[in-house]
This record gives sequence, C-alpha cells and structure tokens, in this order.
Amino acid sequence: MKILSGLFSSALLVLTSQAHAFPELNASFNENAVHTFAENDDYDFEGIVALSNCSGSVVRFDDSLPEDKAMILTNGHCVGMINPGVVRYKESSRKSFTVLSPSSKKLGRVYASQLAFGTMTKTDMAIYLLRESYEDISNKYGVEALTFARDYVEPGTDIEVISGYWRRGYSCQAEEIVHQLREGDWFFQDSIRYSRPGCLVVGGTSGSPIIEAGTRTVIGVNNTGNESGRKCSVNNPCEISKDGEIKYEKGYSYGQQTSWIYSCRDIEGNIDLNVEGCLLPKP
Repeated sequence: MKILSGLFSSALLVLTSQAHAFPELNASFNENAVHTFAENDDYDFEGIVALSNCSGSVVRFDDSLPEDKAMILTNGHCVGMINPGVVRYKESSRKSFTVLSPSSKKLGRVYASQLAFGTMTKTDMAIYLLRESYEDISNKYGVEALTFARDYVEPGTDIEVISGYWRRGYSCQAEEIVHQLREGDWFFQDSIRYSRPGCLVVGGTSGSPIIEAGTRTVIGVNNTGNESGRKCSVNNPCEISKDGEIKYEKGYSYGQQTSWIYSCRDIEGNIDLNVEGCLLPKP
C-alpha cells in the first residue's frame, strides 16, 4: 500500500521518487522544510495537519457542533500495519498533530485522546478524537474543520489531494470508482482511482484528504498506488471487477471511501460501530 501510497511494507519504507504515501517510518515532520515539489499558492491548507509519518486533516460531520470534540482523519496504515479483518476501536491515544495555516505555515499542535476507529479492511481509514473541540481550535489557531461528505464522489469530479506532511497539493479528477482493490493481503471496496497526470502522489501523502475542488468537503482519504507495475502485491495494488477481471498499471493511484462513517453513529452522533446498518467493519 504504497500505502501510500505505500505504506504497506512496514519494514522497508524508504522514500523514493515513487508514490509511497508513507515515507520512512522514523521520519519526522520538518516545520522548516523547503517546499521542493510545488508552489502552494493554489491550495488552501486550512484544516490540514501533519503527522510524524503521514498527512491528515481536521474533519467534522455536517451536523457537528462547535463544542464537539474535533476529529482527525488519516489512514489506518498510518496508525500501523493493521492486519486484514482487524479493527482498532476506541483505544486511548496521546498522538499529536501539527496544525497548518491556510498558507501551510505551522501554527501549533493538537492532541488525541482516543483512536476512535482504525482499519485497513474495506477502507484504509483512521479517525482520532481530540482533546480539543472545534471551537478550541478555531479560537486558538483560526482554523475551521473540513466536512465529511455523505455521498460517494461521482467519476469526473474535480478533486484535490492536500498533504500536510509535504505541505503541497495535487489536482486531478476522480477517474473511476473501483469495485475492489487488492494490495497483498488487503482488500478495499469502491476505491477512488485518480486521473493522470495531476495526482502523482509521493511518500508522506498517506492520509491526505481527498477534497472536492472548490469546496471544503472531504470525499475520501488518499492511501495507495501501483509503484512498479506488478500485480496485486504490496505497493502494487490491482483492481478486481465485479466479474473477477484483474487490472493493474504502474502509476495508478487511489484513495478510499470515508462516507460510510455516517452510517456508524449513535443517537448522540458519536461513532458506534455496533449500530444497526453500520457499513464499516466491526471489531
């Protein structure tokens, strides 16, 4: 999983010119790093955060209140290589995240109290619950959260993938919704394939939100891509159609669905994987 784009190989994640979304596991976010990839003038980094090894974003539901505890969205593989079928749920956490300004400058940190959800089954998503509320973050940093979409993205939609780790953005289209994506032992459902060129993501972009261009709406989370043109292996995902046809190509990169989270909320709006109709995998 290249996880992201690569991330998958937890043992050898070395940052290369390929699309690993995950740089070295011990890499640190350098707040003074020079922007070596692209100018940021065309991208809004409000709501974007950096992890020590990945990217992420401050997110909210469309009915979240200012006093609600804020959430961070990233990849499940950014938590760690979670085995197929495993869901990490409501675990205590002290993880911190670097908050960026709209122009990608470092503003400060926010802190998790809980890993509310994390998996690499069906989707590759993790959600942290913060100690701070949305109102706290707004008052301290002047930053507002991005909003989860309730619906799938339509193919042809203009999108942006914005990385807090590298402080750069990518623009392209959602080219196709893939029935099933396989990467090694991991399987993802209804993955979002990006058009080319444009979203040629690199290591460290794992966990970046996929945003519908011109909005502040998150329709997915960036996670993987085919690095070497191989078939269905780690860092080389393949597509599997409903008829079982396998397709793979070097340079194809993908994000995963996030809208299923709306089906997994209790009557108070909290994440609860045990509610009837929840579309995410259960622990």
